[in-house]
Amino acid sequence: MTLWVNGRLVADDEPVLPANDHGLVVGDGVFETLKVVDGQPFALSRHLQRMHTSAAGLGLHFDTEAVRGAVKEALAAETRPGLLRLRITLTGGPGPYASDRGDAGATLIVAISDQKPPPASSAVVTVPWSRNERSAVAGLKTISYAENVVALDHAHRQGATEAIFANTRGELCEGTGSNVFLGIDGQLVTPPLSSGCLAGITRSLLLEWRDDIGGIDERSLSIDALRTADEAFLASSIRDVHPIHAIDLRELPAPGPLTERAMAVFARHVAETLDP
Repeated sequence: MTLWVNGRLVADDEPVLPANDHGLVVGDGVFETLKVVDGQPFALSRHLQRMHTSAAGLGLHFDTEAVRGAVKEALAAETRPGLLRLRITLTGGPGPYASDRGDAGATLIVAISDQKPPPASSAVVTVPWSRNERSAVAGLKTISYAENVVALDHAHRQGATEAIFANTRGELCEGTGSNVFLGIDGQLVTPPLSSGCLAGITRSLLLEWRDDIGGIDERSLSIDALRTADEAFLASSIRDVHPIHAIDLRELPAPGPLTERAMAVFARHVAETLDP
């Protein structure tokens, strides 16, 4: 692992955070995860813009160019070829053991670690818990991921690799780390941001390239739409366009024809630029 913390490269086993870092105490922080292929990060500018938005939502100062510089330093120290995972984390820094934030300044961490290529397709399951589309942090990528840890563990115990949430209105929302697209009557459909889902980078790119794909409709869907969809895929920064072969044990074609088209269009555009 390559690790950069608050201005310097450190050993991955070096103690670098105080016990009162607000990220540890109350989960006060934001992050981004992106893939690195042969030393090159994908869609870095979009990830930094979304991180800026998430930080603003929490009231954290975010210096885009300073973070970009930290990423550049960490990447310069990385020599491993192939697929890697790059995570940028910004926390409220040292503070009290309470919800109030301290004044010692933020903590910035850039970590680059190994990343196994995703499988050809995945099974997903719905979970009995909901996303709160009216939450104060809805749509922000915060480090408060306990809900996702519980949901993903639930999925793993059922032999699946992703868990799917409904929101409080019973609408399809998102996975623990992915957006969901369904093929319904020959049309790709994905929930709108008003569902409470994260504005995923891969999701955004697919919507921008929707004309090449044959159209994508953003509309609210009942969680029950998962039971009747003709095909489905996940979209995320590590998985890209990732076919779903089973939803709650119901088998699906993987990839289906709409998914296959989305995969091809995404791959073509990605080959043209690493920072779309």
